[in-house]
Amino acid sequence: MPLGPVPHITPLPSVKPKRLSLALQGGGALGAFTWGVLDRLLEVDSVGFDTISGASAGSINAVLLASGLADGGRPEARRRLERFWHRLSHAARRASLVKTGLSLDISTRILSPYQFNPFDLNPLRDILSEEVDFKSLHGAPVRLLVAATRVRDGALRIFRNRGLTLEAVLASACLPLLHHAVSVDGEPYWDGGYAANPPLTQLVQASRSSEVMVVQIIPTARAELPTTSPEIVKRLEQITFNGPLHRDLEALAAMKKLAEGEGGPTSRLGRKLQNLRLHHVNAEDHVDGYGELSAMDLDWSILESLRDSGRSAAEAFLESRAQSARNSAIRLPA
Repeated sequence: MPLGPVPHITPLPSVKPKRLSLALQGGGALGAFTWGVLDRLLEVDSVGFDTISGASAGSINAVLLASGLADGGRPEARRRLERFWHRLSHAARRASLVKTGLSLDISTRILSPYQFNPFDLNPLRDILSEEVDFKSLHGAPVRLLVAATRVRDGALRIFRNRGLTLEAVLASACLPLLHHAVSVDGEPYWDGGYAANPPLTQLVQASRSSEVMVVQIIPTARAELPTTSPEIVKRLEQITFNGPLHRDLEALAAMKKLAEGEGGPTSRLGRKLQNLRLHHVNAEDHVDGYGELSAMDLDWSILESLRDSGRSAAEAFLESRAQSARNSAIRLPA
């Protein structure tokens, strides 16, 4: 009995990496999850990086990746990310900031950083200045969009490769209850997560790739009503720092729907939106008890666990991506 037609299988390309743009949310120590995602992606030669946007910890991970790629390729980017998180954990332990819990929370409610930290001591400054060659970012193979919030009016400012300095990244990660505002070009800035966490619509506009991954590390869900002061403050911060991302996701969905309406897209942005493939990696989907973790806890064992969870999440993404590529390569003859 003759067999039916054999499906035509097109070999997958193996030379040119498929570019991916990344939107990396900020969230303090929870950014170690994003480190894990990047660490796994850097192991895969078939994944190229186009544009990366970030706020706070997301911007730090972004500049570490970009500077590592510029200075020594993928192995150096992986080393730089691991070294940074290890050094930050060590610095926090020396400063007795690991697991300070309620005492730190109370002190920041009573005193401003201009009172309890009058000299603006910040270990992040020294670590970043030693780990990142900011001049190398000017010609880095990855385009960067780093968010900061202007104190004067709450407006978003985005720093791009040639405008990126140590101060710009410190501004992006400046929590106003812990650190002095960071001045850039004579203007004070706070954490970028207040205005865009991370910049997503701007990333879509800047990206040359139609494939975008959003890495979300701020928890969205909480089963129980917070009733103690620390619990209420923590939940308010989660809602505040997730707000910009939720608004961006809703805006992109609405714009994409309009672009796909009658007559089809007529603008460059409309065509981009029509082809946009958005992957949403949410850390709380991959870590048990994630909502109970503290963005202030830089204990190394916790950071390692978050990194490993991030690697697993990236692995799931890569498997899904490969399966989609295999499915699209199989074409049955008409």
